[in-house]
Amino acid sequence: MVSLFTEDINEYLKYDEVIDFDKPEVKAIADTLFDEVSSETDFVRHAFEYVRDTYPHSADINADEIAVSASEVLKIGHGICHAKAHLLAALLRCKGVPAGLCYQKLILDDETNPVYISHGLIGVYLNEFNKWIRLDPRGNRSDVDAQFSIDEEKLAFPVRVDKGEEDDLTVYPDPKAFVIKSMRESKTRTELWINLPAVM
Repeated sequence: MVSLFTEDINEYLKYDEVIDFDKPEVKAIADTLFDEVSSETDFVRHAFEYVRDTYPHSADINADEIAVSASEVLKIGHGICHAKAHLLAALLRCKGVPAGLCYQKLILDDETNPVYISHGLIGVYLNEFNKWIRLDPRGNRSDVDAQFSIDEEKLAFPVRVDKGEEDDLTVYPDPKAFVIKSMRESKTRTELWINLPAVM
């Protein structure tokens, strides 16, 4: 069960320099996706699948550029988990759907890079069901199968408590400052993997 960082729902509807749905290019995509469905829940599913499938995770295509904001993901065409979460939150908020950021502490790679990093996903409010759910737009691959699901979470990665991984069930209205700082100050994604601590 997720919990909210604040009960002020307006905090989950605002735009800023990261969740920048005030940018025309972000708004245009939100408008298009919204017009293609007939209900708010379908819009959430449609937007989630669009971000998950249209913009690959930077590591999956071995890209080193770093997008931070929603509009930057659109510009460079890919992003890490946090950036894609920012884009999905922006698209949803643009159409009045409350959405926020969620975090997990995960091991980057058990075999080649067994260090803890912060993984980003989103929490979204489904008015039709009067509940918050979490969605992970990271992007699927052979060993990742994140799906839109209302009753049972189908996220990219299961949290393995026995290996020290952690799940933060809070939905935050703003991206965590250390995440944005690490993304902005790193020149490449390779450098970012070193600079992105798993602070919970």
